[in-house]
Amino acid sequence: MIEKKCPVCGWENTTDKIYEHCPNCLSMIHEKDEEGEECGGIMEPVSVSVNEDGSWDIIERCNFCGEFVLSKHNEDDNPLKLMNIAMKPLANPPFPIDRIDDLEKMMGGEGNIGGYYE
Repeated sequence: MIEKKCPVCGWENTTDKIYEHCPNCLSMIHEKDEEGEECGGIMEPVSVSVNEDGSWDIIERCNFCGEFVLSKHNEDDNPLKLMNIAMKPLANPPFPIDRIDDLEKMMGGEGNIGGYYE
């Protein structure tokens, strides 16, 4: 919980709100792991999940124990940081973009995916 100052980025909360995660860096301290043991690692935002109602959850991973948790997006969250996290898988895919035609051939296609956009 972020009450007054984020221990990760130093953002200062000047309101009376208590945040589940820091609205600036979207991180938080992992207090207890799955077994209920104290952890103390940093929960880092790694992705987002879009719910059926259109709301977003932030997927966070502990840099110490590796546990994943969902943290509800809130209206005060940094929109640039949120979009950066959401776009990361598209900006850095797990395959080489310049070989997409070859990959399409390997999957049984004709290898002309680029032709669809020309």
